[in-house]
Amino acid sequence: MTEEEYLCFVQPYEDALKNILVRVDVLNQDYRRKYQNYPIHHIQHRLKQKESIEKKLQINGYEISTDSSRDYLTDIAGIRIICYFVRDIYAVVSLLKKQNDIVIIKESDYIREPKANGYRSYHIVFGVPVYHTDGMEYYPVEIQLRTMSMDLWASMEHRICYKGKKECEAEDAFKDYASDLKAMEEEMEEFL
Repeated sequence: MTEEEYLCFVQPYEDALKNILVRVDVLNQDYRRKYQNYPIHHIQHRLKQKESIEKKLQINGYEISTDSSRDYLTDIAGIRIICYFVRDIYAVVSLLKKQNDIVIIKESDYIREPKANGYRSYHIVFGVPVYHTDGMEYYPVEIQLRTMSMDLWASMEHRICYKGKKECEAEDAFKDYASDLKAMEEEMEEFL
């Protein structure tokens, strides 16, 4: 994939990303007006870089091309929404699901069913409409929703265990940390 092919390819993904970012911001502001509270602490977003797309295709045994990227990758555009509490995550997901012009492509609730290593998060891939001069097409945007403590855990686990190491020496400790953070979150949520 040339740099020029990559730039043309990711443009509609960037448009879809901007579209969903505006929706999330509007929902957060509206929630704040109605309930004198807001569920979102902060939002991060990114477009997968050319090298990262190529690496993921290669690892999964796909041809390195824009067609393969379009057919097999749903995380080219990504948003991470960091909320205060678990109930805020489900509130945001519920509000997004009520928007009838976006479609759910894939959904994984790692809060109710954490991964074996203790990872907790809510992942949902939406098909977001992008309108062009010649029509409309849906593009996937992956949204990961976490609480602040889930994000802390995932960031530290990624830094220590995921990047470049085959075996994580601290894997058992991270399972314990995940359990401790969950208990702390639940205890703090009772103060609301």
